[in-house]
Amino acid sequence: MDMTESNPSAEPGSALAELRDDPSSRKRFLRMAGTGVAGSLAVMLAACGSDKSTSSSTTNTGSPPATSTPSASADASGDLKILNYALTLEYLEADFYQQVIDSGIVKDKMVAELAKSFGDAEQAHVDALTKTIQSLGGTPAVKPKTKFQPVLDKGLKTVLETAATVENLGAAAYLGQAPKIKNKEILAAALSIHTVEARHAAGLNMLVGRGFKGKSALEGSIPDGPFGSPMQMDAVLAAVKPYIA
Repeated sequence: MDMTESNPSAEPGSALAELRDDPSSRKRFLRMAGTGVAGSLAVMLAACGSDKSTSSSTTNTGSPPATSTPSASADASGDLKILNYALTLEYLEADFYQQVIDSGIVKDKMVAELAKSFGDAEQAHVDALTKTIQSLGGTPAVKPKTKFQPVLDKGLKTVLETAATVENLGAAAYLGQAPKIKNKEILAAALSIHTVEARHAAGLNMLVGRGFKGKSALEGSIPDGPFGSPMQMDAVLAAVKPYIA
């Protein structure tokens, strides 16, 4: 199958397009991405306050060169919209796990520890995205009021299935926005968060016995095909609408 049918193409002027076309950008991005989400966000936040890149005659220290602050540009406006969209989803996920923990519905120690771990990760995403938006001169999205009580009332099975659904949505949401992100540091951080969402989804898929194409529950953690399926903003927001008061 043609890869272009499975993967969204990079928009002109986007970070993915630059990475595709410029080998030096790819090398720098891979150095940033290799530091993981914490390191990528640290690089991103530091870069937001730096001056424009130095000339090619500058001595190479082995660190990624500084980038210009994008806050006043149209590119930054688009990236801020994506960041606030991601923040809204992370608010929902963090609040969901907190409500699950507070409800006491989870009795199994392993599952309870899993919920706590996942919730801590989602809250870390909230904190990092909030600081990033502020560093770019933007205003973080307001935390939405949620309505997860109907889910909790249906019992643990529904809670776990909802968690799997939300995590799968999160992974698909980040993948859907990646080709539109203009700033490479933001792209590196977004992909670092995306991989965590995908790993959460894989674990929950297996936990709830969600296989694919007739496969066993154990194989629910295995991707259904060689490429992830992105979801666009409108579709994701419609899917999470039932959870927003």
